Amino acid sequence: MIIGGGILQVPLIQTASAMSVKTIVTDYDPNAYGLKIADYPTLMSTRDVDGTVRIAKEISKKIPIHGVMTVGTDASKTVAAVANALGLPGIKFEDAECATNKIKMRTRFKQFQVPCPDFAGVWTYKEALDAFDKLSQPLVVKPADNMGARGVRRIDSKEELSAAFESAKANSPSGEVIIEEYMEGDELSIDSLVCDGQVYICGIADRIIERAPFFIETGHVMPSQKSKEILDEAVEVLKKGIKALGITIGAAKGDIKVTPQGVKIVEMAARLSGGFMSTYTFPYSSGVNLMQAGIKIMLGEKPTSDELTPKWSKVAVEKALIPEPGIIKEIKGLEEAEQIHGVRNIFITKEIGDEVVKPVNNVQKAGHIIAVAETHQKAFDIIDRTLKTIQFVIEPKRELTLEEVKKKALEKFNKTCFVCRDCNGAECRGKVPGIGSAGTGLSFKNNIHSIRKYQMIPSYVHPVKTVSMEASFFGLRLDAPILIAPITGVKTNMGGGMSEEDFAYQTVLGGKLSGLVSMLGDGATPDRYKIGNEAIAKSGGHGIFIMKPRKEEEEIIKRIRKAEESGAPAVGMDIDAAAFITMRMKNQQVEPKSPAELKKIISSTHLPFIIKGIFSVEDALRAVEAGAAAIYVSNHGGRVMDYMPGALDVLPKIREKVGKEVKIIVDGGFREGIDIYKGLALGADFVAIGRPAAIAVIGGGAQGLELQTREWKLELSQAMLLTGCEKVTDISPKSLYLA
Repeated sequence: MIIGGGILQVPLIQTASAMSVKTIVTDYDPNAYGLKIADYPTLMSTRDVDGTVRIAKEISKKIPIHGVMTVGTDASKTVAAVANALGLPGIKFEDAECATNKIKMRTRFKQFQVPCPDFAGVWTYKEALDAFDKLSQPLVVKPADNMGARGVRRIDSKEELSAAFESAKANSPSGEVIIEEYMEGDELSIDSLVCDGQVYICGIADRIIERAPFFIETGHVMPSQKSKEILDEAVEVLKKGIKALGITIGAAKGDIKVTPQGVKIVEMAARLSGGFMSTYTFPYSSGVNLMQAGIKIMLGEKPTSDELTPKWSKVAVEKALIPEPGIIKEIKGLEEAEQIHGVRNIFITKEIGDEVVKPVNNVQKAGHIIAVAETHQKAFDIIDRTLKTIQFVIEPKRELTLEEVKKKALEKFNKTCFVCRDCNGAECRGKVPGIGSAGTGLSFKNNIHSIRKYQMIPSYVHPVKTVSMEASFFGLRLDAPILIAPITGVKTNMGGGMSEEDFAYQTVLGGKLSGLVSMLGDGATPDRYKIGNEAIAKSGGHGIFIMKPRKEEEEIIKRIRKAEESGAPAVGMDIDAAAFITMRMKNQQVEPKSPAELKKIISSTHLPFIIKGIFSVEDALRAVEAGAAAIYVSNHGGRVMDYMPGALDVLPKIREKVGKEVKIIVDGGFREGIDIYKGLALGADFVAIGRPAAIAVIGGGAQGLELQTREWKLELSQAMLLTGCEKVTDISPKSLYLA
């Protein structure tokens, strides 16, 4: 079983096939090339430990699984969990955690006296400030549990700490951040295999790290050009790290700094390296197939000495392609570059029309070149010639405007939405299916009225100079307490202007890029739920799936399991779709749920559960009693029943009765930042916005949504400043005037 089906895992899959070993490959991306060449492709996030174990157990009942491994991706916990669950060769799960979480890793290193930088693990900005004062500058701020240099940054002053901390936290799946002392010096990367307690050093490369204050690996050189004394010291430190982390079988990769104070470990992983080292440059350099040896070890076999003995000694160099920022219009010289003697591979990771950015992590590069020669200088010359041959024709990126986004959306909606300047329900009443409202449209209009009847009372005499809109939503750090409400059915409701798959992914991606989180709906089409959950998985679990209250319990559980597999932080049900017209049109049975039924559904998952469609105090109390982690006050945008009051008409009473401990989300008619302020003032913890978000995605994709949310955040921050609210928790009804 191979965890991961991306470009770095492809050689592993191909090697297994050449060894006549059948492969079960898991990946969240249905288009991953590794899934296409696997014997048993399986859609599953590499980060979903529980989901992968469950799938592995199910598969093992039909197909015997003899080993599990990965390469080039941080899935060590998933690999260990499967190995432990099925009794396969592997390390302990707790050791895999230490080889993945940098705080636990450093703690082990300190315990075993392995040379590494001083550090502090932090959760809050206050803790980060304390760490800054205790540690010696300069410092490096990074997520505790991510890879590819995502969210990693060097800082030299306290003024830089806030932005670095925010970036690291946003890129940390757990929210943990590590701050450590910066180590000056060149960097090495070492690959090794571990079998029967013996460590086999397989390759040592010089890593080229550039583009400070970020840590961008722009290439590497195999073998290293460092002296034997330095390399011997690095190997000894690596072996100490392997022992400290409990890596007794499999692979170990170490990034090592050669500092003026001696060799120290940057970090390690219980796998072979990424960055094309173990899969490409080391085999090219030595003739040793690390993939084959690694597979044997994880199958419980021992590689022969011949299999680990270098067949030759050549120089292999990898160099990243990093064009100027902008939009790729053309890529010239590829065919010519591929004909250059010594060029082994050219990987282009961008396409015509893609945007190239100035990289702040190692996944934002445009491609890679790998060259092989007899000497270092000859390999460098080949790389230089190839870089000059490949030309990216770049057009400067022109910023979209909201007006352009809305104009494009109007074209794509095909008269299912008129993108009115004032989105108040007047033009789309009775248009369900469609993006409109039920019947006379009064429920939609009442949403708008319930917000606009409140006016603002400003305050200018106060000490607040800056505001923070930051909020936490089930472990996700958000830039503001704004959610993207679940909308689905591009073909049914939105004119079919883009595919369901693209709409779902662009919605989730746009939410993530905005520092917010998007919800995705279930829809009337039976398999629509798969599209939403695949989009969430593709984003790294940065989205929330909301399902319909289907009659069949097994259909609900199936959707919950898919949400769990996606890595989502929560899951929910829009209970108010119990008689929704589009569900009836497609013969999908839905129904209200009793408190006992809700309790059973909620108890079937470890994820926090959101009940959407609450509109009365009684239903709110029942939902809380059933175990809801959040209640979502909504009349479904006026789409399920006519003659309902507005959301802000019922919200204050619901908040009063359920108390302050229960999270409340509200949607319905919110159009701008001041509207969001009013929702928060009247009792909501989060405000969700649907139609305007859908318009932004249809008209401009993720970029359009980011543009729209930027405006909402600016308006909300201005409203907070002009009412003396330093934090969102300071917002209260005292600044509202009921006209």
